[in-house]
Amino acid sequence: MKDNKRTAIIALIIVLLLSLAGGAYLWFALRSSEAQNREAQELMALEREEMLNDLTSAQMQYDELMVRINNDSLRYKLEKEQLRTQQLLEELERTKATSAAEITRLKKELKTIREVLKNYVMQIDSLNRENEQLKKENTAVRNQYREASKRIDDLSDEKEALSEKVTLASQLDATDVKVSLLRKNGKETEKIKRAKQIAVSFTIAKNITSSTGEKIVYIRMLQPNQEPLAKSESNTFIYENREITFSMSKQFEYTGEEQQLTLYWNIEETLPKGKYSAYIFVDGNMIGSGSATFE
Repeated sequence: MKDNKRTAIIALIIVLLLSLAGGAYLWFALRSSEAQNREAQELMALEREEMLNDLTSAQMQYDELMVRINNDSLRYKLEKEQLRTQQLLEELERTKATSAAEITRLKKELKTIREVLKNYVMQIDSLNRENEQLKKENTAVRNQYREASKRIDDLSDEKEALSEKVTLASQLDATDVKVSLLRKNGKETEKIKRAKQIAVSFTIAKNITSSTGEKIVYIRMLQPNQEPLAKSESNTFIYENREITFSMSKQFEYTGEEQQLTLYWNIEETLPKGKYSAYIFVDGNMIGSGSATFE
């Protein structure tokens, strides 16, 4: 009887001990699970915070890239990716740190955004380098164009100067210009009232650069009052792009050699005393002049 009672007591003690051990194990297991769950939550919260920082940084980088790019097509793509980043940022801000699957998905999205952003940075850097190179090339081309234009202008100036020299060299030259009064018998006089003609004689110098052939010489004779002598109002010729009156004209054959010419004005009116000036023109150029004072 005593043995059975002792056995029962021992069995009860064993059961109690096993129960205590199981309870302790269960308590420690629950505590461990809670700790692991808390650590997981804290880790997800840290990851979420890190992703928020990364997405905010990506947004700022997109803003910087938008300033640096002038390509419309690339700008449109950047705007789309910037909007996508903004949407992911808002979604992450709404997501709690309790869904491991959601955090994992968002991490994959963030990884994609990083890769896309890196690719755009490389593209924009490459475009900017190309633009800089193009700017340098354009600057070089503009400089070359300016230099070429300057050379052309210089050549044009030289050509114009040479042309002017050739033109000047080809102009005829009247020398030994003499203005005199002639009586009816052809003898000279100083008295204007006795004269029947005004004679203008001169020598056209030799000029091998001037064109030869038939030419017309015009003489414009100015009276003391500076009015030109003219038989008709239609007696005009072109000088420096305007019509001026001539007093005498004569056609002659120019051979390039020196030759003497004399032109006459028949006095049919009363002329005043004073200084008379004769200006000689050939080929639209004034080639000489002379004057005399008559009593």
